[in-house]
Amino acid sequence: MPKPLTHKWTFLTNHAQVLMCISHDPGVRLRDISERVGITERAAHRIVTELADAGYITRERKGRRNQYTVQAHLPLPDKLTNGQKVEDLLSILAADA
Repeated sequence: MPKPLTHKWTFLTNHAQVLMCISHDPGVRLRDISERVGITERAAHRIVTELADAGYITRERKGRRNQYTVQAHLPLPDKLTNGQKVEDLLSILAADA
């Protein structure tokens, strides 16, 4: 059996990975995001706050947890994406999920 490849880098930024976690589970906890992405809970909190401040997600408190909504109609913030939207990225990444 071939040995799995391991790299010290990824193609997707932590922000993109956090956004993916939220799109897959809008009620996801910061602890779960941090475990899935491989970052600290503090870093997950910072990224979620940055995504919310930029308008890419909204947060609504439901009991003791947050419920997130991805604003998929917004354009990606990268110069090379030529007007592609968040939903375009998420649909590509979710194709095999």
